[in-house]
Amino acid sequence: MMKKILFLVIGFFALSSMSQAQSNLPDNFYYKKLDNGLEVLVIQDKTVPLVTVEIAVKNGSYTESPEYDGLSHLYEHMFFKANKDIPSQEEFIERANELGAIWNGTTNNERVNYFMTIGNQHLKEGLTFMNSAIRYPLFLETEMKNENPVVDGEFQRAESDPTFFLFIDMGKYMWGDLTSRKNAIGDHDIIMTATPEKMRTVQGKYYYPNNSILVLGGDVDPDKAFELAEQVFGDWKPSDFDPFVKWPIPEFEPLKESKNFITVNENTKTPIIMIEWQGPDTRHDIPATYAADVFSFIVNQTSAELQKDLIDGGLANAVSVGYQTQKYVGPISIFIVPKPDKINEVLAKINEHIEKWDSDDYFTDEQIQTAKTQLAIQEAYGRENVTNYVHTVTFWWGSASIDYYTSYIENLDKVTREDIKKYVQKYIKGKPRITGILLSPEMKETFKLENFEVAGNNQ
Repeated sequence: MMKKILFLVIGFFALSSMSQAQSNLPDNFYYKKLDNGLEVLVIQDKTVPLVTVEIAVKNGSYTESPEYDGLSHLYEHMFFKANKDIPSQEEFIERANELGAIWNGTTNNERVNYFMTIGNQHLKEGLTFMNSAIRYPLFLETEMKNENPVVDGEFQRAESDPTFFLFIDMGKYMWGDLTSRKNAIGDHDIIMTATPEKMRTVQGKYYYPNNSILVLGGDVDPDKAFELAEQVFGDWKPSDFDPFVKWPIPEFEPLKESKNFITVNENTKTPIIMIEWQGPDTRHDIPATYAADVFSFIVNQTSAELQKDLIDGGLANAVSVGYQTQKYVGPISIFIVPKPDKINEVLAKINEHIEKWDSDDYFTDEQIQTAKTQLAIQEAYGRENVTNYVHTVTFWWGSASIDYYTSYIENLDKVTREDIKKYVQKYIKGKPRITGILLSPEMKETFKLENFEVAGNNQ
């Protein structure tokens, strides 16, 4: 797991929804599916009299061909603009302020989410507000043009960090012609030249109740919440097609060979090494996703051999191993901040460790148990803030399934040494990988790394 907050998703189903019956469901989670296919999940938390209203859609960079690269991201911006019921951004903001709302949205590879947090006395008004935004956006050309400076600002902030270019180059090597399907921020030029027609095309493919989930988290009564959801969203017309059947997500081409590249950026202050493999996903190899998470938490412990050799041994300032669970090929990554004069030694030492990762004596039973405990604690912490928890729930609704996470901790606990060995052998050891190094122009000339080509970005 990489930057992953864990959770247990709960469901309470009406008879019409029993086809998706859940197990291991905490008492404060309630689930219902409306007749139009909209999933409604209530996470009850009476700590404070607030409620977060979130709508998530199975859309994101994985739906984007190159000519649409970044339009899920732009859609996020346009969600909080004019719609049929609120005809301008100014009136949108005025209405949100009347409700005392805090609102935002995010775009990921495999889901987009839009949310607002309000006082629970305004639940119906909040639902009505979100209903107008999700169903009736106007995509006014003037508002799209006015958003250009905001988009520019996002890219400028990203590009001010040299590692941004390392990540972009890594994506091109990892995913080839399908890079746009893993590029959540998108292509700057595509976003800046987008038209209302393109935005309506995106809407017409994915923005339907039977491709969405409504999550209400906070101090709310579940029965009242379901009643209001039915009143407000019940007449939202579902699609008569499955968008992922009509416009299937293309399969990512497996890496055929290992490649090494250098990203050169003049603002680089310290070298960064990044190594990636194509890992398991939740469509084809669920058991390996659990093993991947446990393994990552083993080798990231301060007692791990990897940390001792690289950090305690004076070769690097930081090293971490991660796996990002995805429905469509999750990447396995190593991220290293080497001492500037130790790059070749770090690369050699990493190779030594990879060769030992499936050895019976590479880690102890105690380290396995510690990893499982750390994962469980992280999951528990993730539930403390209900708003953040709602975001987490919808993220995993998009990239896995509710059932996957209702049994997540239980399945982590079942991971054995043999499961970890199988994971390493199937996805890492001896498998094609991409190695990228971020350097300044001066570092590139000083270190003269062999067998590394210069990537296309900012040479």
